[in-house]
Formats: sequence, C-alpha cells, structure tokens
Amino acid sequence: MSAPAPSDAAPGAAVPTVGFLYPGYSAEDDYPAWERLLGDVRLPLVHTLMREDAHRVDALLDVGGDDVLAEGARSLRAHGVDAAVWACTSGSFVFGWQGARRQLHVVEEASGAPATSTSFAFVSAARRLGLRRVAVAATYPHDVAEHFVAFLDVAGIEVVALSSRGIVTAAEVGTLRGDDVAAFVAANDHPGADAVLVPDTALHTAGLVAGLEQRCGKPVLTANQVSIWEGLRLAGADTPREGLGALFGSRPAGRPDGSPGP
Repeated sequence: MSAPAPSDAAPGAAVPTVGFLYPGYSAEDDYPAWERLLGDVRLPLVHTLMREDAHRVDALLDVGGDDVLAEGARSLRAHGVDAAVWACTSGSFVFGWQGARRQLHVVEEASGAPATSTSFAFVSAARRLGLRRVAVAATYPHDVAEHFVAFLDVAGIEVVALSSRGIVTAAEVGTLRGDDVAAFVAANDHPGADAVLVPDTALHTAGLVAGLEQRCGKPVLTANQVSIWEGLRLAGADTPREGLGALFGSRPAGRPDGSPGP
C-alpha cells in the first residue's frame, strides 16, 4: 500500500480533530492505527457504557440509549473536537432512520460539535461513490443484519446479497484476524454489487481496505473506515488521500478539481 499524500496544513495550523464514541472494547485500536495512516489528524476516542455485549436488538437498543450517548459525548468536549461520531453501526441502525437521527441530536447537544453515526456514514460514503446496489458482509446474526438492510433501503441503496456470520459478541468479532476478514469479505461479494459493505466497528480493518478492494475489484466500505471518513468530512477535512481505498481517494461533488460547486 502506498503512503498517504503529505498534509497541506501549514506548520502550526490546527489539526482536524474528530471524536468517537465507541461501545465497549473490541477494535478500538483501529482508530490510532487509522490516525497513523492518515498522518495529519487527531482521532480521540471515548468508551461508552456497554451493559451487555450482545448483537441482539434489545441489548443494542440499550447500547445506543440517549443516556449512554450523552454521557460519552460530554467527555468529548475536553478534546476540543471538530466533529463527533457515534461509532457503532448496529447500535444506530436498530433504532431505524428517525431514531438514529435523534441519536445525532443527543450527541451534538452534549458534545457541542456536529455529529454523525456509522450507519449514516455508510449512506454518505455510498452516495459519495455513487453506489446503488451493494453486497453486505455482516458479522452479526441474520436478524440484526436485516435491520441494516432496512436502513439502507430508506436511503435508496439496494442490498443484492446479504451474508451474516452469526457472531453474537463484539469481543469475538474483535479477535478475527486480517486473513479471515479478507476471506469473509471476498466470499460474500456479489457480481451485481457496486461495492461490499462490512458493517461492524468491532472488526479490525485498518490497513486492509486497499487490499480488500484489489481482491474484490470494487470499493469495500468498512465500519471504522466510513466512520473516520465521515467525521473528517463533517470537520471540513475532506482531503483526497491516495493508498487508502476508493473512499478516501474520492473528491467531493462539484467542480472537476473537487472543490465545492456554486
């Protein structure tokens, strides 16, 4: 993988800072790994309360509750974040589109920064890349994964193939090795899909995306990847970066140089 392009920031310039609310402990080390890959950003992370580590709808509704998010988001204020991200796909999409939007209001009010979540980050990333039909390679049980399909459907994104690995806990997902992740993603691609979506922030994927895309021959969007990209976009640091996959290499819609249109 080639190194990311050097930063254009002037010496002494403020470093874009995106804060993450991350439930429990599983793949939180993806964030400092991405920070090293990107080179010119700060990605502080706050662990939020997880009373039960379970990919079950009732447990996920508790993980993404207003009280939990507000407490975590208040802690982000100390980091001076430019944007805040609820870094949990399942803990956002199980609330449905409107419920997930309410979560953003809670995080924005408590953190004092514009906010998003991983579920909305997938939608934003798909729109940036012009994706209409996708395959989903989910580590969750099937019933939980179906909620993600419904969430994407509201955004006009068709899921042409859904696979679910059936793993119940985030802790177990976090133990999957890179070669296992690569095999799982490749095996669950679909010829009719524009991209493969891998929706679990408990999965380690830092440093894997470019290789996954080469193997599949199309964009691959992973949960921690889209969370970081969307947070940087909200923070106004949406600079194309080479060597980190199609999403980070993309330019905003607008003029040919990627600058905003009129």
